[in-house]
Amino acid sequence: MKEIEKSKVHILIEIIEYVPSSVVSKTVIRKSTGNISIVAVDTGEALAEKISPFDTFIQIIEGTAEVVIDDQPNVLQIGQGIIIPAHTSNIVRANGRFKMISTVIKSGYEGTIL
Repeated sequence: MKEIEKSKVHILIEIIEYVPSSVVSKTVIRKSTGNISIVAVDTGEALAEKISPFDTFIQIIEGTAEVVIDDQPNVLQIGQGIIIPAHTSNIVRANGRFKMISTVIKSGYEGTIL
């Protein structure tokens, strides 16, 4: 996965386009300590339910998303964000299409059992 160009201004909602009936992801930056991605989710689609060993910050940059953390639904609008705690079940769904920034933090877990 290629990162976006460094030292250049980017309009985040223009970095990625919607694809009908799909979830599309583009890597902004990937490091051993974490990564940042931009994701476009079409209406009716969802990111696979998962349990991550790391904290994940989700921020909506276009549209509205439903983020379910341990069976607790949260509806996020443009500009809103939420931290999905490590080791919790979560799913991100599109009732309408949306774009988001996903930031995964992998450092700070040294010494914890994953």
